[in-house]
Amino acid sequence: MIFPPVLQIPEPILHIARSLDHAGFEAWCVGGSLRDRLLDYPQSDFDIATSATPEEVQRLFPRTVAVGVKYGTVGVLDRDRVLHEVTTFRRDVATDGRHAVVQYGVSLDEDLARRDFTINAIAYHPLRHEWRDPFSGKQDLDARLIRAVGNPTQRFAEDYLRILRALRFSARFEFAIDAETWRAAQAAAPGLKQLSAERVRDEWFKGLQTARSVLQFASLWQEAGAASLWIPELDLKQVPEPPASVRDPVLLTALLTRAPSTVLRRLKASNVEIERAAAIERGPEQPAQLLPTSVRRWLSQVGSAAPDLAALWRLRTSKEPSWSPIVQQIRERGDPLTRAELAVSGNDVQALGASGPEVGRVLSALLDQVLEEPSRNQRDQLLPLARKLLK
Repeated sequence: MIFPPVLQIPEPILHIARSLDHAGFEAWCVGGSLRDRLLDYPQSDFDIATSATPEEVQRLFPRTVAVGVKYGTVGVLDRDRVLHEVTTFRRDVATDGRHAVVQYGVSLDEDLARRDFTINAIAYHPLRHEWRDPFSGKQDLDARLIRAVGNPTQRFAEDYLRILRALRFSARFEFAIDAETWRAAQAAAPGLKQLSAERVRDEWFKGLQTARSVLQFASLWQEAGAASLWIPELDLKQVPEPPASVRDPVLLTALLTRAPSTVLRRLKASNVEIERAAAIERGPEQPAQLLPTSVRRWLSQVGSAAPDLAALWRLRTSKEPSWSPIVQQIRERGDPLTRAELAVSGNDVQALGASGPEVGRVLSALLDQVLEEPSRNQRDQLLPLARKLLK
């Protein structure tokens, strides 16, 4: 690989770079988007590193957002109100494995020296078309290698999340991890306990979403020592490789772990994600029989988890569930599956003299009749049944 003489940079980024340059500041494109462009991967917005302090950036641009001023980052809004991150050259003066105290007034090379991996420590000047690669990141891109900048032990001690980032990048690009970097990551793995659950969750989700091989990614978590600390439920025995089209992190967590709701609760996933995993666990994973009545009862029991359970069946067996055609027919007919779909309501049952828990009991009994035979879902049939149940 050779550095291209000119990169096509979006006009909003060029405008920011020109403004900084005209004001006497340096402005370089840096970060993962630059790496991805060199690898011919789809990339998001380019980040800008500058010699201007956050306060100077805020004075220079009329519309900014303080997205991370504490760490030197200001969001600059373009004409379309799209946010672009501009970060001051900095170096770490103190770290605790989770947070860093940074110092400004340093050079670009000093700023690149604080980055995690060589492939992320490349810079490009969008106006002068100049490349800066002090740590041979291009060489490691060519070698398909994840290598820490400088001393890997020091890099990981500065921020233990870098261990998880190494695993994610390795699985995403199918790059090997440099031997010294790998040994340092394994040795530093106990420090992962210091990280917030949210940061760990984000790395787990991003890794599942971007890995070429989900099983390879999960194996790296085990081999590095991350799984034993954060996802001890990870169990890869007899788990087939999911196809590239499946990158749903909740579904994949359910495939790879014995107790996905426990894992997601520990990682502080959203309540919706945790409940989705819990519904998968509750199951059952398939209908008792391949009969319309059994399938309707199963659909009624599992509710919104039905598509996830079918998807997991496909992942585990590489086959379409045998009950899928019956489900499709039930959906197409619009067979009632819940109490809310009954032709009578709780108010109707109350009008017959029921109260409290008795209302729910009657509605459940009526639903049972309708699941057996959907044509019974008629008001003139259900009301007499309800009366009988109340006698």
